[in-house]
Amino acid sequence: MPKRILIQLDCDPQPSTFDSIVAVDAGAEVLLRHGGVTPDNVVPLVHGAMFTRGGAELASTALFVGGSDVAVAEAVYDRIRATFFGPVRVGVMLDPSGANTTASAAIVAAGRHVPLGDPSAAGRLRALVLGGTGPVGQRVARLLARRGVAVTVASRNLSRAAEVCLRIADAVAGARLDSVESAAVPAGAYRVAVERSDLIVAAGAAGVTLLDAAGRRLASAARVLIDLNAVPPAGIEGIVAADKAKAAGGAVVYGALGVGGTKMKIHRAAIARLFESTASALDAEELLALGEQL
Repeated sequence: MPKRILIQLDCDPQPSTFDSIVAVDAGAEVLLRHGGVTPDNVVPLVHGAMFTRGGAELASTALFVGGSDVAVAEAVYDRIRATFFGPVRVGVMLDPSGANTTASAAIVAAGRHVPLGDPSAAGRLRALVLGGTGPVGQRVARLLARRGVAVTVASRNLSRAAEVCLRIADAVAGARLDSVESAAVPAGAYRVAVERSDLIVAAGAAGVTLLDAAGRRLASAARVLIDLNAVPPAGIEGIVAADKAKAAGGAVVYGALGVGGTKMKIHRAAIARLFESTASALDAEELLALGEQL
């Protein structure tokens, strides 16, 4: 069998060392790293992956798309898939800034405590995504919306939150979405969202508190609180990064490291999956399905 080659296509000038190390640990025997990848320059790189091997040997080549600009990474991913034809294709995974694997891990964690796997029960749930316009927040909102959960996207910029809701609605038929402007002191529609949500996920910038102690007291209906910020201060006050399924004030809480173990398992398993079939195309939904199988 030929060596397993992973071609890392990063939209940033320098490819992510994090993604590179995980790729090697997950079984890539040869790692080819490219930075500054765009939809306009990716096609020759894809052709190199498609035409150097043939038949069953194609499965030993795969593509990984990353970078901090999610919109560009998504466009690169779409261009790659449009370049394939017939059986001439290789496995490809999209995980810009770890957004897809992190969001999938958060949903897996939440699903241990609320019935996200039961469409009829999930349809009665309400979720609030703090920092919902960021890469991870958008994925969390999209994945929850696909499960039928009513999702409120919160951001300090209401127009950006509304734009995220529109994009998710275009992708998810029947999605129940709302947008609110977040504030240091919950008030108005934002306060209502905090008070009535069964699940709250903080996915904002590192080191920014999005829900303080007073806000947590308002969140009396919340059954699960997940803070994906690993840098102090906490995104949700009182949660520490290592918290994992910890009972706290009537809710179960997770910190970034408590979710991070599952994220790493999903990431490694996904890289391995790429080499199993040339038909592998792993976006957020596929990565969540993989995480739920682990």
